[in-house]
Amino acid sequence: MKTITLTGRKRNQHVLVKWALVIGIGLSAGCVHVNAWERGNLAKSQMELDPHPLQSEIQSHNYSSREAAPSHKSSAGGGGCGCY
Repeated sequence: MKTITLTGRKRNQHVLVKWALVIGIGLSAGCVHVNAWERGNLAKSQMELDPHPLQSEIQSHNYSSREAAPSHKSSAGGGGCGCY
């Protein structure tokens, strides 16, 4: 049985074609048409980056009040008493 080995330029082209296929498949996987009846699943709160925005806002406010640091959302300085 004869084995075929790629050498030199053909090997580089072969590797380049493989990488191009991998990148092409990876980029095409993110583009999907979502049907109207499936959009309800994507609108659920579990699908958000921050599933609990009110809780995160309260924690941020408490942290900035306790640490006497400015809030991350404004340029005003914070006081240790919770006053702004």
